[in-house]
Amino acid sequence: MSTTIGFVLLTHAKPDQIRRLIGRLNVMFEAPPIVCHHDFSQCPLAPESFPENVSFVRPHLETRWGSFSLVEATARAIRLMYERPGSPDWFVLLSGADYPIKPAARILGDLAASPHDAHIDCRPVVADSNDAWVRGCFDRYCARRINYPSPSRRLRLTKQRLFLRHWLFWRPFSPFSAAFRCHAGRQWFCANRRAAETILDYHASKPRLAARYRRVNCPDESYFQCILGNASQLSLGPPILHYADWTGGGNHPKTLGVEDLSKLMSSNAHFARKFDVDHDARVLDKLDARLDSHALRRSWA
Repeated sequence: MSTTIGFVLLTHAKPDQIRRLIGRLNVMFEAPPIVCHHDFSQCPLAPESFPENVSFVRPHLETRWGSFSLVEATARAIRLMYERPGSPDWFVLLSGADYPIKPAARILGDLAASPHDAHIDCRPVVADSNDAWVRGCFDRYCARRINYPSPSRRLRLTKQRLFLRHWLFWRPFSPFSAAFRCHAGRQWFCANRRAAETILDYHASKPRLAARYRRVNCPDESYFQCILGNASQLSLGPPILHYADWTGGGNHPKTLGVEDLSKLMSSNAHFARKFDVDHDARVLDKLDARLDSHALRRSWA
């Protein structure tokens, strides 16, 4: 039997770009199951105007960057995907700013051949890591934080933070232990049905991690990593999902344009982010042409 795929979308803006992404996925994968959590409070969208294979999470959550609302929106969308008959073998988590850069046959072939249950950026979080980003994650998710007032040079009180990193200070107040360790990584991932069921079961039955992560910044970069990274029955593989250009620094990747096309084509990633039709729609036009050309060649083969 051939591998089946579905898509979980987190969207909040640019309806035309959302339609374009869904249209491209429908063409490539022959109307796969698509579940969209759209934040209608940020941008109007007409669900009834989408094809029948597209479902929307209702009621929606008001989402905010770096908040637990993104975790909850993702979990609700995954649940909607897998509580219905005909759920896919694999799901891919995408934003409205993503777009496929590899043909459907390549994506499905890679997933069918994968020996893993999920492909996800999942790094153990330890205080003494050589990775500065991981050390920052330790302070965010594990360490005990104490806020205290401190006078500035102008003798004004400012809020300072003290991080208590020794396990004696933070472990009694944390969901983490020697048996359940913290993990973190980039937000976007793909996983099979077995991993999806693990996520949904944990999210529904073990609220302690969620309670902790409702009080931290960027829980979407650690919550699902913690669940999957501690599931001994699962095999996790490296992320194969996204190309992103982080060379500009900051909290967001570069917005891609036609000048990035050669890098996109040479990448092994299945999708890329982020795109913005108001910034450069030509790059999506060129990607469409290449993907359509590949599909046409396969139909002639």
